[in-house]
Amino acid sequence: MQNVSNSVQPSKPFGNPRMPRVVLAGLSGGSGKTILSLGLCRALARSGLAVRPFKKGPDYIDAKWLGLAARATACNLDPHLMPPALLPMLFADRMAGFDLAVVEGNRGIFDGRDVQGTLSTAELSRQLKAPVILVLDCTKMTRTAAAIVAGIAAFEPGLQLAGVVCNRTAGERHRSILRGAIEEYTDVPVLGMLPKLSENPIPERHMGLWSDQELAKDVDAALDRLADMVASSCDLQAVRAVAESAPLPPVPEGAPVMLWPEPLPLPRKPRIGVVQDAALWFYYPENIEALERAGAEIARVSILSSEPWPELHGLYLGGGFPETHAETLAANVDVRERVRGLSEAGMPVYAECGGFMYLARHLEYQGQAWPMAGVFPVSTRLCSRPQGLGYIEAEAVRDTPFFRAGERIAGHEFHYSACCLDGPSPNLDFALRVERGSGMHAGQDGLMHKRTFAGYTHIHALGTRDWAPNFVRAAAEYAGIIRQPESV
Repeated sequence: MQNVSNSVQPSKPFGNPRMPRVVLAGLSGGSGKTILSLGLCRALARSGLAVRPFKKGPDYIDAKWLGLAARATACNLDPHLMPPALLPMLFADRMAGFDLAVVEGNRGIFDGRDVQGTLSTAELSRQLKAPVILVLDCTKMTRTAAAIVAGIAAFEPGLQLAGVVCNRTAGERHRSILRGAIEEYTDVPVLGMLPKLSENPIPERHMGLWSDQELAKDVDAALDRLADMVASSCDLQAVRAVAESAPLPPVPEGAPVMLWPEPLPLPRKPRIGVVQDAALWFYYPENIEALERAGAEIARVSILSSEPWPELHGLYLGGGFPETHAETLAANVDVRERVRGLSEAGMPVYAECGGFMYLARHLEYQGQAWPMAGVFPVSTRLCSRPQGLGYIEAEAVRDTPFFRAGERIAGHEFHYSACCLDGPSPNLDFALRVERGSGMHAGQDGLMHKRTFAGYTHIHALGTRDWAPNFVRAAAEYAGIIRQPESV
């Protein structure tokens, strides 16, 4: 497929200057934040509001579902992946033209990287000056709910706990006691009482929710059912009032200019192919936009389809679920050979996680080894437990087309696959030393072959500021638009 984008429009002026916004937080993962977030986004969108969804933390799947629910692309906000000063800038930039923001938190409200709660949902809410609605799983709980709400409200200074939604309530008597206890012992208003669901309309698996592309059901109908449930169980007008109570956001003057990389002075645009199909679709939208803003033309291509590709000067393979499409990927021999040939020809190729799995020799899944593109002399094997989970801090140990030696890289990983060495001592060239996280092998990540980079590390282009300009420059060199240096 050749859906080619030739240019990026300048950022619109910031929309509603107040940017009504609310953060949905829970006590832990699995508390019901995502169900409420999806139902709320769809219910508010159906009421005629332009809702921009945000997801706190490094998450592709929940963000995709939030975008489907709101009918607007979701944006990730992560204080590890980008400097804190950029978070309100990105938030404001993405809010242009939208009426209200719903920010879904992650993990427990105060859970962060350390005992101080660094990088927590509560910290993000303070950075955005956003009120918080707590989603509380009230299974087999009544009066204790009030103690939990009171404790959350008083635990950290600066937290604006503006409401609570009780989840998994068992009936009218249960709801009456919960509401009465919370109203009696706290000043936090109860904004809703969600019932127990006999079945999750959007089932989960090892990496979270199933993707919309893999569900054999009507996705819109499932989201509408969640919206109906939320609309009948929550006070939507009160939720809107909470969002509209947010003060003016902390946005510095000239933020759109400061947010994005400067375009390279090129006589013409190199074309970078971005693989986007059911096998590989984990991308931060800002990564692709940063490539465009740095001077690239983007062509969306597929490794599942046999359709021809346009002429490319660079290739970006994101993460995804190549294992569930392993048979189709293996059978598409022409594309596997095409990708290997482009790598051998010296094209700059950048691959993250699932993209790396595709560039390996084999992908072992459910007892069968499927041939992949074979750029690297390693294989990957799907395991029953995560092989890498959480934030990554790494240092580039050599120059590459994408990073320079000594550059510090903040990223994340979430993979059930393991990198398996083919043979006793294959000749492997790693570009990253992992100081926090797992990576590929023995504290290393970022395999290099010619001008191809592949790793388990996911980065965000607005935090790893030089990645997009470096990638575009390398593509321009490959295209002959500018002279290619002898090194890297």
